[in-house]
Parts: sequence; C-alpha cells; structure tokens
Amino acid sequence: MADEAKSFSQQLQGFWVTFATMFKKVNTVQYPEVKEPTAERFHGRHQLNRYDDGLEKCIGCELCAWACPADAIYVEGADNTEEERFSPGERFGQVYQINYLRCVFCGLCIEACPTRALTMTNEYELADNQRSKLIFEKEDLLAPLRQGMIAPPHPMYPDSSHLNYYKGEITGSHPSQASQAPQGEQLSQEQS
Repeated sequence: MADEAKSFSQQLQGFWVTFATMFKKVNTVQYPEVKEPTAERFHGRHQLNRYDDGLEKCIGCELCAWACPADAIYVEGADNTEEERFSPGERFGQVYQINYLRCVFCGLCIEACPTRALTMTNEYELADNQRSKLIFEKEDLLAPLRQGMIAPPHPMYPDSSHLNYYKGEITGSHPSQASQAPQGEQLSQEQS
C-alpha cells in the first residue's frame, strides 16, 4: 500500500511539471527573417583554416576522414614543392570534400586534426534543392583571405620552418612576398 501511494505521488509530480509548462510563454522566432544566435560551441558548417600569411593549415594527413563515422570526408594529399607550396609541411590537401548528405556534425573530425586546420562554424543554413550542391569542395570550405594574407602557392616566411608555423610565430606575410600577392591584396598592403 505504501508503494502504491509513493508511486501515485511520483506520478502527480510528473503531471504537475507538464501542467506548469502549459502556462509558460512560448518563444516563437519568425525564422528566416529573425535568426536566433547559436550557442558558442555549436557544430555547423566546416571550415579549412589558414595561417596568417595565407598558407593552408591542412597537411593532407587524412586523419579527419579516418575519424568520420559517417564516411563523409574525402581527402587526397599531395607533396609540396618549393615552386608550389600550399602548406608549411611536406604535404597539403590537394582534394578535400565533405558530403553534407552524410555528415552527422559530431565533431570527431575536428578532434582528430593535428594542426587545427578543420573547425566548425556557426553557419547552419545548408539546405539546398540539388544533392550535388551539398558536396562541398576545398574551395567552398577554405577560409577567406584576410588583409595581409597571400593566396597560395607561395614560399614559406623567410628563415622559418614548419615548426615556426605550428608554434604560431608567423603573424603575417613577409614584405618580400608582396610581389606574389593578388593585385587587390597588394593595394590593401600599400594603403596600410
């Protein structure tokens, strides 16, 4: 009898929680005109990051592809040469694809990346009418060039090694690299 009374009181507590929430104000957002800010650690669209001089952080190691439980990432690495250098390491990601039809936004690829080349943004509007547009290529994923960056391929910062990049000691492009910058980039460097 005591067990039945305890069970009944627990049921009443559960019903009370449901009943009390019926009178709380509902937070309705008029999406897409009004967009709620996402949480700080929200897992949205992926981004391939760059170093401060414009070289890519991705070294083509394919660890992100191995870590992906949905097999949504495809990476082909290639070797850097002194004439064509895309990243400070020996290799770079020549082909990089993420299939958002398969991706479950778990973030395991982010954890696996040894150079923090791959991060997730707060962008969540990825819907499209065509399936082919949901397979993002390297060009779609690369972070945009900021002021002071030079579009790869270009040589590493003078008198530096890949370790200087990994330690965060390279904070911009070298003035001797300005001749290799795109025309619009040269103007912005001259004005500053």
